[in-house]
Amino acid sequence: MPLLEHTDSGLYCRAADAWIDPSRPVRRALITHAHADHARPGCDEYWAVESSEGVLRQRLGREITLHAMPYGQQFWLNQACVSFHSAGHVLGSAQIRLCVEGEVWVVTGDYKRCADPSCEPFEVVPCDVLITEATFGLPIYSWEPGERVAEQIRAWWKGDQEHPSLLFCYSFGKAQRLMAELHAIGVEDEVLLHGAVETVTRSYRAAGVPMTPSRPVSTISSKDPLAGRLILAPPSAHRSAWMRRFRSPQTAFASGWMAVRGARRRRGYERGFVLSDHADWQGLIRTVLESGASTIYVTHGQNDVLSRFLRERHGLDARPLDQLS
Repeated sequence: MPLLEHTDSGLYCRAADAWIDPSRPVRRALITHAHADHARPGCDEYWAVESSEGVLRQRLGREITLHAMPYGQQFWLNQACVSFHSAGHVLGSAQIRLCVEGEVWVVTGDYKRCADPSCEPFEVVPCDVLITEATFGLPIYSWEPGERVAEQIRAWWKGDQEHPSLLFCYSFGKAQRLMAELHAIGVEDEVLLHGAVETVTRSYRAAGVPMTPSRPVSTISSKDPLAGRLILAPPSAHRSAWMRRFRSPQTAFASGWMAVRGARRRRGYERGFVLSDHADWQGLIRTVLESGASTIYVTHGQNDVLSRFLRERHGLDARPLDQLS
């Protein structure tokens, strides 16, 4: 029997009696990070990285039973030795390492390999079996360094001082990375934040992540035209009533999906910046090879494409996760 198995609630480790990022309430949940599709409410107890605690409690409830662990510290759950290792995705993101009777499995969760000043860098974790994501599992996806994208954003923003600059991005992870990348290239202008972005940003500041100064846009007088100001907001705010606050803004979206021709126009933005918190094609392949795993399961995104490439080009036993039996 494999160390992990599919259940109606998600991946289950019988030896630990624990589910990884369960899709519904369970007794014991091992959480890779605090994004809503990985951390869901209602579980009896949660195990996660200590730097994710602020966001987890803000999203799941202050009173949850949470065992917050440092990166790399091994602990036992029944017959399984478990540890969390940095995934480089967002603040507190982790790969989960499970060792049972000498066999090691690693679940990457979401991860990236490029440098990011807002979270811990990715750690290569040797294993026998690797379960990797493939959100951007096509050769067309190849990321530029974050500082280069930050320079592009600064030029776009500073190039129009007559209007507000609305930059849409995910409220947890992407927005804080953008402020950290801007800070890293010397930008110290105050950035204005949508309420959803401001809430998560507090946890990043509490963790000591260096970012540009910021404050909620709601604290600015409604009579202020906000000309020349940079405002960060989640995609859900685009074309919403909230946007009526801004007079003739220029708009942009920061996402890895902006690498696809026509994506910006289809989503209704004037400009697109390619910045992702997931591994690109080369990052995915590099991670698989460096892990030393003899068996690879691929999930999310282009799992069939990446699996076939790993089999045909590298001779690895690679297959989509839904073939785990």
